[in-house]
Amino acid sequence: MSHALKVFALSGSLRRASYNTAALRACQALAPAGMQIDIGSIADVPLYDADRQAEGYPEAVLRLARQIAEADALLFAMPEYNYSVPGTLKNAIDWVSRLQPNPFAGKPAAIIGASSGMLGTARAQYHLRQIGVYLDLRFLNKPEVMIGHAPERFDASGQLVHEPTRELLGKFLLALREWALWHRR
Repeated sequence: MSHALKVFALSGSLRRASYNTAALRACQALAPAGMQIDIGSIADVPLYDADRQAEGYPEAVLRLARQIAEADALLFAMPEYNYSVPGTLKNAIDWVSRLQPNPFAGKPAAIIGASSGMLGTARAQYHLRQIGVYLDLRFLNKPEVMIGHAPERFDASGQLVHEPTRELLGKFLLALREWALWHRR
């Protein structure tokens, strides 16, 4: 490999004690050799407004677009709100997708999600995959990581302590590395 595989990760949750952001930190710790995972933020992306776009893209949007464009692969972690993608994440995607060239186009990507419920964000993940069709994202299909019963999987400090989930994340990250390398070729 000529350089470390750069994965840019985004959490769809703004909550300080987010299980999804904690899952991304676990991914950083479990990343295989040759993979670097950087976690970005969508907290300062304003609500999308076509009038504001006409005046010029906000710096937070341009920064996010640069981070996406410079990455070899993307990793989304998100909760499920009302059976779907969190509005904050959808809003950030809507802003970035309007830039040309589209920073998402042809980019390998993967999704994980954690929730206190049993399904672990399954419906939201499938909705993000639908959005990704228009964006021309190249989502990794398997293994899927849907962390249900998240309060039992993470400790009070946000550390992933559930060994089967750690093992699954390890396999997932190896698959993402191979997927991204295949797209690099």
